[in-house]
Amino acid sequence: MANKVRVALMGNPNCGKSSIFNSLTGSRQHVGNWPGKTVEVSRADCIYGNGEVELIDLPGTYSLAAYSLEEVIARDFLLDEKPDVVICVVDAANLERNLYLTVQVLELGFPIVLALNMVDVTEAAGIRIDEEKIGQALQCPVIRTIARDGKGVKELIEAAVCAARSKAQ
Repeated sequence: MANKVRVALMGNPNCGKSSIFNSLTGSRQHVGNWPGKTVEVSRADCIYGNGEVELIDLPGTYSLAAYSLEEVIARDFLLDEKPDVVICVVDAANLERNLYLTVQVLELGFPIVLALNMVDVTEAAGIRIDEEKIGQALQCPVIRTIARDGKGVKELIEAAVCAARSKAQ
């Protein structure tokens, strides 16, 4: 692995990928609350510790089945460009639906970090998600985030860099 760690952000539409991307890179990528908002791949560099991270924001998709343009772009990026690690961003309020894509990414053999996003919404509804059990089941780090406020994103990129470096050894 080169000095620069390549991190792909992947998840369902409206799960907070672009908000995490903006928070980590200082970008001003437009954030919208509708499916298909991001249909291209956005890239930006950010500094983490003493290294550089290339962050790639992939289109929101529900699966890697390649039935839609977003799915084709996301799947082809993973297969052709092979990022060092994938951050799977999931909407904590729609966990079951969001984990379908996460399992598909795991089946491709990529190291992942799960961003359990919008935890404030589930907590306000009285729902408590046990991220330790999810992490054990998926065998990956699970980081609680509130992307729109930037909460947890530093821990998220730290876990992603750590996962990428562990894979490289």
